[in-house]
Amino acid sequence: MSKFISVVKFKVKTEEENNFIEAMQKYNLPEGLIFRKLIKTGEYSYCSIIEWINQEALENARPHMIAFLDTIRSMLIEFSQDLGITDPASGPVIIDQSGLVAEVGKTITGKLKTQI
Repeated sequence: MSKFISVVKFKVKTEEENNFIEAMQKYNLPEGLIFRKLIKTGEYSYCSIIEWINQEALENARPHMIAFLDTIRSMLIEFSQDLGITDPASGPVIIDQSGLVAEVGKTITGKLKTQI
């Protein structure tokens, strides 16, 4: 089975931004999760990116993730009636590449990285 990625976009109410970040930091990681990143994509816009060991791990974690979403629901702005308060996407990993950057200007892969 291939690894699986889930991506969820959020729009946060202005007055709830700090509470949202704090809640996301305290989130208990479910089993089967390889990594989780939260990125800021714009003013009060965020995107969560999670890599899973496989699709089954994501499916098993859904109740856990929905329960967590219920705790932050009041902090979020609805995207639309169709989407609700999140804009999710998920699918199998097709290409999986990593650069092994040791430090700025030096790499293990031989590719020069000028910034981290």
